[in-house]
Amino acid sequence: MIEFLRGRRILVVEDEFLLADDLQSALERAGAEVLGPSSSVRQALAILRAEGDPDGAVLDVNLAGDRVWPVALALRERGVPFVFATGYDAPSIDPEFSAVPRLVKPVEAEDIVARLFGPEEPPGDGGRRS
Repeated sequence: MIEFLRGRRILVVEDEFLLADDLQSALERAGAEVLGPSSSVRQALAILRAEGDPDGAVLDVNLAGDRVWPVALALRERGVPFVFATGYDAPSIDPEFSAVPRLVKPVEAEDIVARLFGPEEPPGDGGRRS
């Protein structure tokens, strides 16, 4: 597999262990350094404080009954691109985040890259979106 995420740090926030593990493995095979996976809002915010800004993030909407909105807000304030990976439909997303790409689980690393960094950025350059 081409390591199209080489040099990128991706935060994964997912409370279902098997999904988090699969996503982490797929992202690492694509060359990413995975921050997390985090299974709670509190833990995800702690990772952001400790690790600094990632290059992108994949967020589950519902984390054991808590919504991920505080993490989404922190990422948006920092200018970090993120996507929601969820089984929820579009109306379930907080209207404040309605423009954020929503991927239906299970998600593929290639889909995450296309939504986070867009097709105009060549894979594997390791740069951040400006």
